[in-house]
Amino acid sequence: MPVMHFRVQWPDGTEANCYSPSTVVGEFFVAGQRYALGEFVERAREALNIGSERVREKYGFACSSAMDQLARIEEHAQRFATDPQAEVKVIELL
Repeated sequence: MPVMHFRVQWPDGTEANCYSPSTVVGEFFVAGQRYALGEFVERAREALNIGSERVREKYGFACSSAMDQLARIEEHAQRFATDPQAEVKVIELL
């Protein structure tokens, strides 16, 4: 399966490289676009779940790396959950 990485900038300016087991993430994010924190997490959740299911369809098991990535995104997003103005920028899709 073709994997895709996406680099994001969190509200505090830190950057993170994220993993998707599928190019489906390109249907949920646009490079250079900023997303409200909650919207970013929801889009990431949907994209990574779809990617994991595509792995299941092809190989017979879900993608634990996608679920690990989602857990890291959700955990990191909690740091900014009290800020209603928090946004995440998708820097690039690789």
